[in-house]
Amino acid sequence: MDNSVNWTDERVERLKKLWSEGLSASQIAAQLGGVSRNAVIGKVHRLNLPGRAKSGGAAPSRAPKRPAVAQPTAARPAQTSFAQQRPVTRTVARPAGATMLKEEVEMDAMEVVETSSDNNVVVPIFRRVPLIRLTERTCKWPLGDPLKEDFCFCGNDSPDTSPYCTFHQRLAYQPSAERRRVR
Repeated sequence: MDNSVNWTDERVERLKKLWSEGLSASQIAAQLGGVSRNAVIGKVHRLNLPGRAKSGGAAPSRAPKRPAVAQPTAARPAQTSFAQQRPVTRTVARPAGATMLKEEVEMDAMEVVETSSDNNVVVPIFRRVPLIRLTERTCKWPLGDPLKEDFCFCGNDSPDTSPYCTFHQRLAYQPSAERRRVR
């Protein structure tokens, strides 16, 4: 069985062009036809071709334009608003037979602007009180893993008959409207 590929000057030039455009060996093999991915890789090494300029080729775009969706961070409560749209080029992959072709698609992206309603949040310094030193007037917010030796409680002063300090009360007791919104 003859595994040799007939590399004509025309095919070699096309291989060099596609390689410099950033197409993968599988994509080049699909475009050349009658040649395997491994044959393309072997020829690239024998020709000592340099690394590719960029990933993704300049294949014609057939993918539909979709706006990029930005996700707000969940670390703090924020109101998200979208400011201005601007075109952005993204590299996407799409199937073409048994290979995945990479192509650049221009999308309309939106810049995310976050505004926070709680700008003056002060995180208290925890006193790190062990269980045996808790009183009726100390914050009983647990800190750490109860199975570890360094487990302790906040220990800051708690107002009235609350088990938590003012800071931890805001974390523990949320208005019912906020709880419904979080779900």
